[in-house]
Amino acid sequence: MHPLPTAHETAHAQALLHYIDQSPSPWHAVDTTKTHLEAAGYLPLAERDLWKISPGARHYVIRGDSSIIAFRQGTLPPSEAGFRILGAHTDSPGLRIKPHGHLREGRLVRLGVEVYGGPILASFSDRDLSLAGRVSIKGERGIESRLVRFESPLLRLPNLAIHMNRSVNEEGLKFNKQTELPLILGQMLPEAPSQTLLYDLIAERLKVESSSILSLELNVHETQPGTLWGAHSEFLASRQIDNLSSCHAALSALLSGAESPMTQVIALFDHEEIGSESHQGAQGSFLSDVLSRLAGGDTENERRALARTLLVSADAAHAFHPSFSSAYEPLHHVQINEGPALKINANQRYAT
Repeated sequence: MHPLPTAHETAHAQALLHYIDQSPSPWHAVDTTKTHLEAAGYLPLAERDLWKISPGARHYVIRGDSSIIAFRQGTLPPSEAGFRILGAHTDSPGLRIKPHGHLREGRLVRLGVEVYGGPILASFSDRDLSLAGRVSIKGERGIESRLVRFESPLLRLPNLAIHMNRSVNEEGLKFNKQTELPLILGQMLPEAPSQTLLYDLIAERLKVESSSILSLELNVHETQPGTLWGAHSEFLASRQIDNLSSCHAALSALLSGAESPMTQVIALFDHEEIGSESHQGAQGSFLSDVLSRLAGGDTENERRALARTLLVSADAAHAFHPSFSSAYEPLHHVQINEGPALKINANQRYAT
């Protein structure tokens, strides 16, 4: 019999669930991470400013509101001790609201969505969905960025009744992305304009005029909180485990770590699900820019530091599913609650 979860393990799992519940979008994930860092004494840095980093200093820097790098400077210069880096990503597969997404069918108003990354679209059906993300508004001092979140159910993707889709159990639940995937937002009187409904809801939440809203970047999220389940509460269920679980692990490791000769770094990137090829993505210059400055900006010292560096790329792995055993390598099963999984690829696409 597998040993029961310890009190420490249960507390850590609950902390992970709370972290995910507070992070329904990449922008919220960075904000949640920032809150934990500041509570532990980490101070913000801006890329446009001059950095003066002393040994043992604890700081964080944000790029694009959705990627964050935090570090504890080592007691030795990076050129002498190197970096210890843990990387993860703040985004998850899902749905994003189109900029002009209002669709009206009679009195029903729907919101058009774009597919972000590679989600299982059927998993959004008949769920309590809502919105969270970043809104740009016209403020007194120019364009301002605000976070917005609706905690209660706001949207739904109702499934088609079995009477009208008799083959669904044989052919699977499928949605046309353009015509069938838009989410129902609400019901309006025939004479009422539907194009401002979402803007009015956001304006009310942010306490601004709807006319001041310039753009929206909104993530569709499930409102049901994460939970522990199973005969002994040994399993965990939540949205966005890919990859907020690794973000939380990185943050927990940094905050619980002791002072070290090596400079400890966590790098949580946006846009991994769509290739990482952005200004704040992992293939952008964010991490290399930060490491260069921590190494002193000198090419020789930077190369010496990198030669002494270890970087772990942390992401979610697919645990063995007994109902679909044929999908797994027969001698390489990843077992739940048996520790971290080490993933390698012979074609050098990743080593996670």
